[in-house]
Amino acid sequence: MSTHTAYAIEIKVESRYLREQSDPSASRYAFAYTIHIKNTGAIAAQLIDRHWKIIDGNGELKEVQGPGVVGEQPLLEPGASFSYTSGCLLETPVGTMEGSYGMRAKDGHTFAAPIALFRLAKPNALN
Repeated sequence: MSTHTAYAIEIKVESRYLREQSDPSASRYAFAYTIHIKNTGAIAAQLIDRHWKIIDGNGELKEVQGPGVVGEQPLLEPGASFSYTSGCLLETPVGTMEGSYGMRAKDGHTFAAPIALFRLAKPNALN
């Protein structure tokens, strides 16, 4: 069995601006993001921890690390999915997030599942 097919996690992200929780006059921009995680590999794997790099429109970097996601460390059998929604506050109307999930396969192998860069943007902020 090749490593590529044994340990494979697919991650998709949807983000949205939360107008009702934002206050632009106070440089407070709230965003929600929904993450869809799917084990496309051949071995069950558990999400152990997360590492985020959040960059606002001023280029300020904030890193977030910790165990699991939304208080959970889901075990994903091959073909199984897990989704969750979380949020982020920025001081600017645009920013980006990217990162990785630390995974542990059922056979003890640990690996990182990368989360590709995605944008956080207030509607019409980039026009």
